[in-house]
Amino acid sequence: MSALPSTSARARAPRSGELNRLTAGELTRAIATGETTCEAVVRDCLERIETRENEIHAWAALDPELALRQARTLDRAGPPPPDRPLHGLPIGVKDIIDTADLPTEMGSPIYCGHRPPTDAACVALVRAAGAIILGKTVTCEFAGMTPGATTNPHNTAHTPGGSSSGSGAAVADFMVPVAFGTQTGGSVLRPASYCGVFGFKPTFGAFNRKGIYPAAESLDTIGLIARSLDDIELVSAVLELRAPAQPQPPARAPRIGLCHTPLWSCAQAETVAAIEDAATKLAKAGAQIRTVTLPDEFSGLRDAARETINNYERAAAMAHEWSLHRELISERLHKRIALGRAMAHAEYVAAMRLGESCRARLPDVFQHVDVLLAPCVNGEAPRGLNETGDPGFQAIWTILHVPTLTLPTHRGRNGLPVGIQLVAHRHADRQLFACARWIWHRLGTPEMIGYRG
Repeated sequence: MSALPSTSARARAPRSGELNRLTAGELTRAIATGETTCEAVVRDCLERIETRENEIHAWAALDPELALRQARTLDRAGPPPPDRPLHGLPIGVKDIIDTADLPTEMGSPIYCGHRPPTDAACVALVRAAGAIILGKTVTCEFAGMTPGATTNPHNTAHTPGGSSSGSGAAVADFMVPVAFGTQTGGSVLRPASYCGVFGFKPTFGAFNRKGIYPAAESLDTIGLIARSLDDIELVSAVLELRAPAQPQPPARAPRIGLCHTPLWSCAQAETVAAIEDAATKLAKAGAQIRTVTLPDEFSGLRDAARETINNYERAAAMAHEWSLHRELISERLHKRIALGRAMAHAEYVAAMRLGESCRARLPDVFQHVDVLLAPCVNGEAPRGLNETGDPGFQAIWTILHVPTLTLPTHRGRNGLPVGIQLVAHRHADRQLFACARWIWHRLGTPEMIGYRG
């Protein structure tokens, strides 16, 4: 495929009625230069939501007048100063993340109408940088497995993935350019892959988690879903208290480790084809490709993360709800909490030690490569809305605390998106971005991003 043109080459005068289709970078530049206004941007996003929400069901809470008031306040403030790099940018917030001016209901009747007194740290940071909180996006119950009503924009009979289902669907459907998600197993990358957008899980702890309802605190990570790598870098800089910098490609073609992972036998034909096609094209483009096989010890990571640590820590986190509102907890989550409460502490400690041991072996895994190319999902989004898909291909990297990205590079036999996953060493997030940009320019096209209907 031909290289993706640069952002500057793709720039065009924004037109009313289409502002919701622009990326975060395009929107903030257009607002800063006076080509459009914050209010016009919000109105176009709200119009898209009004048109499509009855099919997609991406939003848990919306207050259009509140969003428009935020926009008008920013417009009256004049041109944005350097400390407001997100000036006028609408952002969606997963509904387990606290917002002071919108309810945070956790996808549960237990918290119906719950109004936190303060913003979560990530919300406060983007708000201070000029972002507009457009609304709260649907989450699976307590960011777990019981889904809400959200559908996949590419085919509403298929799951959008979870638990950041509303965020993935809203970004893919051009309702909002960027949205927060959280990942305990695979809850950012899976919906991003299924919905055909970019998903990013940073190094564990990179984004402050104050104000996030915990699922499993040794795994929980705030992530971002967007329609541009530049947008992920832009918002990441704000969340890391850094000044945004011009995105840079790597100085040379990256060294890429082709890593099938111990779950390769679970990959469906479309995922196998996506990984093999990506490796072939990147090698032809000049990347150094070598096969990387994870040590045998890593084969236990999926169960350690999903079945052991997740159940045990979730059981502790939900002690209040279990004691006082057990009848309002879904059957699936009820079983998980019961398993966690019945678990021997030694089993939990063994899972934690496995994670620590495997993290200690990561320098050997990345010794000769800059980034790993690995499957992101089993295949296309499964049909039906009662399940959100298997998190296994994402969960092993979540417990390793490494940064991961999914790129919307391929489609399956049903025409649904199938992303590839890129993985870097811990704290090498910016290296991951640089390698991802080089890879995307050789594999991706704008037409692959989001739902174009």
